Amino acid sequence: MKFIDEVKVRVIAGNGGRGCVSFRREKFVPRGGPNGGNGGDGGDVVAVADSQLTTLLDLRYQKQYKAGRGQHGMGKDCHGRRGDDRAIHMPVGTMIRDAASGELLGDLQTAGERVVIATGGRGGKGNAHFATSTFQSPRFAQPGESGQERDLEIELRLLADVGIIGLPNAGKSTLISVISAVRPKIADYPFTTLVPNLGVVGYDDGKSFVVADIPGLIEGAHEGHGLGDKFLRHVMRTHLLIHLIDASAIDAADPLGAFNTINRELALFDPELAEKPQVVVANKIDLPEAREKAVLLAKKLPKKFGPLQKISAATTDGTQALVLLAGRRLEAIKQEHEAMRDAAGT
Repeated sequence: MKFIDEVKVRVIAGNGGRGCVSFRREKFVPRGGPNGGNGGDGGDVVAVADSQLTTLLDLRYQKQYKAGRGQHGMGKDCHGRRGDDRAIHMPVGTMIRDAASGELLGDLQTAGERVVIATGGRGGKGNAHFATSTFQSPRFAQPGESGQERDLEIELRLLADVGIIGLPNAGKSTLISVISAVRPKIADYPFTTLVPNLGVVGYDDGKSFVVADIPGLIEGAHEGHGLGDKFLRHVMRTHLLIHLIDASAIDAADPLGAFNTINRELALFDPELAEKPQVVVANKIDLPEAREKAVLLAKKLPKKFGPLQKISAATTDGTQALVLLAGRRLEAIKQEHEAMRDAAGT
């Protein structure tokens, strides 16, 4: 399935039905009075979070969504039926913005969540609504109001607890295939991974977290080089980053070169990304030269990112210890966030 994470669509809510001008006409009832019914409200366009969807592919091919029109009012005090709503199913993690104003209309973070993104027009009142003791024969009714029309920018941001970042060929796909059930394409050339991969990782007797492998990070990623700017948004929601470094490719003269390149791209894309907690990991330590270079990296690594974790995704050496560390760090981060929210609420 093709991975689509950005689309533009137009939504049109239903117009309200017009009110009716009608008078009661029956034998032996010479002054029956007004009995025009109200028009029905127009239907809304509603975004629905669907856990079965993982891409915006369906929205790529249908560019316009329209809700039903409200039925017009009728005589004999018959009110028009409300127009049918139009539901648009989207993946969990979808953000919906008004293309003209940039206003965030909805952020679908839980399965089944519903957000009205275009409101139907109100139905017009029939002449019966306006009758009073001093104005007994109104000969007018309201027209229905128009439904909202909007151009929308829809963006998918994957909901993952942990993001795996690093330069191409650092071993991100191999790592996610080892610690979860995901089986991405793996090969020894840049940009093997063309879409983010999501996997569920179990640890500590029944606990789990969702991890995402983010492809395409190279120098200049924030400007669109490689695949970076296309997928950097998918680490925005993560709580913790696993920063994977190919230890065999470390430059002895500049051990922090790859590490600094990725962090610089994160900061240039969004300063908040660079502030996310990281677990820095040296991969491919099954190779003798990699073990030696990992020692150099560990010595130069800033204290706030230490200690350096050493693994071999190919042989699985150290991967379970990494999973356990990431899981417990994630628990601590979430508890800290909950405490901050509680404090803000009081």
